[in-house]
Order: sequence, then structure tokens, then C-alpha cells
Amino acid sequence: MSDFANLGRLLVFLGLGLAVVGALLWGLSRTSLPIGRLPGDFRFELGNVSCFAPLATMVIVSLVLTLVLNVILRLLNK
Repeated sequence: MSDFANLGRLLVFLGLGLAVVGALLWGLSRTSLPIGRLPGDFRFELGNVSCFAPLATMVIVSLVLTLVLNVILRLLNK
């Protein structure tokens, strides 16, 4: 298979993945989940400067993505 065919396949899968992630984010935004407002998400404001560090949200997203990717990889290896 040529390099362009592999590149094309990669771009299609990346596009589909982005579409799925976008649909999930769009769907989750309509719910009342406190994503970004969890205990452990820090917001610092000083005058005109604000800084937001969603530490708890990042940990939860990381755990969920790890579980999902592990399940997908286990299904593909069988």
C-alpha cells in the first residue's frame, strides 16, 4: 500500500475520532454535569488576570479515557 493511502486512512480515522469527541462534548454540554466546577478545580483571579486549573476534572477525564482506550485495545487484540 502506498504512503498516501496510509495517510488518507489516518486522516479519515482522525476526522471520525474528532467528530465523535465533538458530539460527546456537545451532548455533555446540555447536561448539568459539573465538569470544570468540581472540588479540586482551582480558579485564581487577581485584577484583570484570571487563571483556571481544572485539576480534578483532568484526573477524571484521564481515568475515563484510560478505561475506554484499554477496553477498545483489548477488543481489537482478540
